[in-house]
Amino acid sequence: MNCNQNLDWWHIHQSVRAMHQGGVIAYPTEAVWGLGCDPFNQDAVSHLLNIKRRPVDKGLVLVAGNLSQIQCLLDDLSADEYDKVTASWPGPYTWVLPDKKDIIPRWIKGKHSSVAVRVSDHLLVKKLTEAYGSFIVSTSANPSAHCPARDILRVKTYFGDELDYILPGCLGGLSQPTQIKDLKSDRIVRV
Repeated sequence: MNCNQNLDWWHIHQSVRAMHQGGVIAYPTEAVWGLGCDPFNQDAVSHLLNIKRRPVDKGLVLVAGNLSQIQCLLDDLSADEYDKVTASWPGPYTWVLPDKKDIIPRWIKGKHSSVAVRVSDHLLVKKLTEAYGSFIVSTSANPSAHCPARDILRVKTYFGDELDYILPGCLGGLSQPTQIKDLKSDRIVRV
């Protein structure tokens, strides 16, 4: 697949349509394939967790294509915190942010009061979230305890017809999934 070609808007439209209808999609991200859905649709998130065999209490990552999509989570940050987070976006950093207004559903946050979020610089992810009109769930496309999928064939092998759509495309240039860092403690949660 030529990743320098124009984006296929038909595939993006089909992915967005699937998520609006409560479906789970697979899509390429910065380093591995991801699974995504509407974070506010509890049935969609439950299906995603079920096929991934992941417990809800672990929580899930959200991905946005631009800052405006997650502004609701940035409003309560101090100026220093805001600058710290936004200096690394768009890019390969995922930050655990407080959700003081309790905007994000418990089935996304799991047992946590905060939520992991990134603003991607992957063109396809940016276009997907832009077309969707909001941030979406972003978790690696693999059953728990298996290696994340790095190609579309592995996605199909792992999930078969459990997915509602697979958005074709190429991975970004990272060799590892994005680092996750907690904003309040400055602790690295995932390297």
